[in-house]
Amino acid sequence: MPRSCHDVTSLRQSSLCKRMHSQQQHLLFDRGQYLLGDSGYTSGERLVAAFQNAGGDKDKTDFNTCTAHVRIANEHCIGIVKSRWHSLKEVRTQLKKRAENQYLVRWMRCCILLHNFLNRRKDDWTEADGPIELEVESEVQTPAPPTPPLDERAMIARGRRRRLEVQSECLAYRCNVNGTLAFQ
Repeated sequence: MPRSCHDVTSLRQSSLCKRMHSQQQHLLFDRGQYLLGDSGYTSGERLVAAFQNAGGDKDKTDFNTCTAHVRIANEHCIGIVKSRWHSLKEVRTQLKKRAENQYLVRWMRCCILLHNFLNRRKDDWTEADGPIELEVESEVQTPAPPTPPLDERAMIARGRRRRLEVQSECLAYRCNVNGTLAFQ
């Protein structure tokens, strides 16, 4: 993959995308889970994208606003992970070899997994605090059953239906007592 390319291109060329659209998707997602994407992405069963042109449609505009707020919250989470793991804060490297890229991905994955582990323990440890003794708890989840592969048209149709389901759920919770958008 080139050093810099659009997020959509990166996703399309990734092994994640291939697994999202294969019988292995149950290994990545529990039932009801999906990724949120901006309007540059195409909605799929496991990726719900914002509408490209809301065209004055209030429900589409509200849905886009809601998903934008969630994506912003996600960006804040990335900032929190970087503040806990200072080694991620200044990752500025020219990835010239595939092995360098794989190393960086593994490093980031480890930091995120450890961050989530510590959060579940309600532990506010940061990298600056030094070593920590951890007790390991086993957590077993039953994976969702595999989904058979689909042709591209069927995937797009399922993606559109999935986006409408998520939009409907999102908009069902959009108003507070005053009748204004809860996520404004």
